[in-house]
Amino acid sequence: MFQEESLAGQYLTFLLNGETFGIAIERVLEVLDSTDITCVPQAPEYLRGVINLRGSIVPVVDLHCKFGLPPSQRTLASCIIIVEVNLDGESTSLGALADSVQEVIDLEESQIEAAPRMGTRLNSDYLRGMGKQGERFITLLNIDSIFVQEPAGGERQAS
Repeated sequence: MFQEESLAGQYLTFLLNGETFGIAIERVLEVLDSTDITCVPQAPEYLRGVINLRGSIVPVVDLHCKFGLPPSQRTLASCIIIVEVNLDGESTSLGALADSVQEVIDLEESQIEAAPRMGTRLNSDYLRGMGKQGERFITLLNIDSIFVQEPAGGERQAS
């Protein structure tokens, strides 16, 4: 699975349920205003559906549901972050619903700590680490792990 040696670098920050999260900027393809999402019958709750992105079908995941939070409520600030993930060695575009996008920040290695193992609402596999800017913490996400699930048979599948 795609792993980077150093966690230092630029991150796109966004809000979910009032908390700040970050995705490595090199994994972000674009940010879209909230748009119509076509539902997919019998999809897991976290898969909101698909969008048409310039002729390509892109699945959209509600990160609220994926992280065990109540489903997101769309507002004027809501957006879809289109990210590139590595699924079984293939690069795939997926959308992630966010409450709002904040900014792109630079984090040095000294500003990033290992992800805590306890006391988080997230599966720790989803975390790359915790960034700190001043008094603010940013949960840095491992997007490849977020968009993969382990079904009962133990085989990994795309979300």
